[in-house]
Amino acid sequence: MSTRMNWLRAGVLGANDGIISTAGLVVGVAGATTSRAAILAAGVAGLLAGALSMAAGEYVSVSSQRDSERAALDRERRELVEEPEAELEELTDLLAARGLSRDLAREAAVQLTERDALRAHAGVEFGIDPEALANPWHAALASLAAFTVGALLPLLAIVLPGPSERVPVTAGSVAAALVLCGVVSARLGGAPAGRAVLRNVAGGALAMGVTYAVGTWLGTAAGA
Repeated sequence: MSTRMNWLRAGVLGANDGIISTAGLVVGVAGATTSRAAILAAGVAGLLAGALSMAAGEYVSVSSQRDSERAALDRERRELVEEPEAELEELTDLLAARGLSRDLAREAAVQLTERDALRAHAGVEFGIDPEALANPWHAALASLAAFTVGALLPLLAIVLPGPSERVPVTAGSVAAALVLCGVVSARLGGAPAGRAVLRNVAGGALAMGVTYAVGTWLGTAAGA
């Protein structure tokens, strides 16, 4: 359940990034030009660049985490072979530190070691399950998909309406989506939704406001 919640939270945050970054991009371009083709091209380019960047970042990050976990497991395997008594004592100390009596901690350490020494030591000492290491490809694909789903909303909202409705429709759609993302992320984290929603919507509004102002200024300067 904890793993699934973490993945879901990462998916919501990835979608949130897709919404805000793409909305800021397309609103900025819409401030500079009314050309649907130009806005669409910029939006699609931003979607692809952002999604691939997120995927690459997650792949590198999780690969580094996986390498660290593997190194810790290799070290633990070696120590279990070379120093079994010291490792048993260490596991006993760790269990006792979690509230077990010394005798009970020793008994539990012995039983866990007899059942699966590596899993016992890795789980208690590092919080690692040797059979369920983080998968960088899963993380990369999940981030790519989440960002893409989030980015599609402002992209469609900006290109489907007419020139005069584009920015208001996009701003309203993005605000609604950010409210939803804020509520979901707060619920997943067990935090109050109000502040999360306020921060989310304020951040999105700031991004769109700044890029629209800059786009409008650049469009005017270029036209002049």
